[in-house]
Amino acid sequence: MSDDHWVSESEPYIRPREGGSSDAWTEEAARRGRTGGQKTLSVATISPPEEVRAALGLPHGEDVVVRRRLILLDNDPVELSDSYYPATIAAGTRLADPRKIPGGAVRLLAELGLVGEDTVEHVRASIATDEQAGLLGLTPGAAVLQLVRINASGEGVPFEVSIMTMPPERHLTYRLRRREP
Repeated sequence: MSDDHWVSESEPYIRPREGGSSDAWTEEAARRGRTGGQKTLSVATISPPEEVRAALGLPHGEDVVVRRRLILLDNDPVELSDSYYPATIAAGTRLADPRKIPGGAVRLLAELGLVGEDTVEHVRASIATDEQAGLLGLTPGAAVLQLVRINASGEGVPFEVSIMTMPPERHLTYRLRRREP
C-alpha cells in the first residue's frame, strides 16, 4: 500500500454490517480495484497486557480473548490487528473461536447488545517487535505505526480494544464530517 494513498473512514469498521455482506476492509479494497483479505493467526484467552487491561477497565486477574489477524492487500501483509475482548463477554461465543466470524466481530458484538457508541482512536509510532517485523515483512527494529481503537457502549463501558500495527509507509488520513444533531 506504500504506492497508494486513499482516505479511509473508521465508521465502517465500527458499525455492524448487514447479513451476507463482506467485511469493511474487503469492500474498501475492492472499491479501489484491489483485493483485501485477512488471515486469522491465533485466538487465545490470556492475561491482558497492562495497556489493554487499563483501557478495558478490567481488574487484575481478569482475562481477555485476543483475536490476532494479518490484514492483506493483494495477498501482501499491510497490518497486524490484535483485538481484545473481556473474557466475560467473549467466552463461549464465536469471538473465542479461531474460525472466521460470519458477518464479522462487530456484527456479533451487536447481536450481544454491544455497539460502539463511543470510539476513541490513538495513533503512535513504535519499533516493531521481531514477531511483528517478521509478519509484516519488515527488517528487525523497523519503525511501525500503531492505531489503538477503544470501543465503548453509550454508557461508556469499554468492550473492545484493537491494536493495529502497520508498516511506516502506511498513510493515515482522518476525515471528520459535521452531522446535524
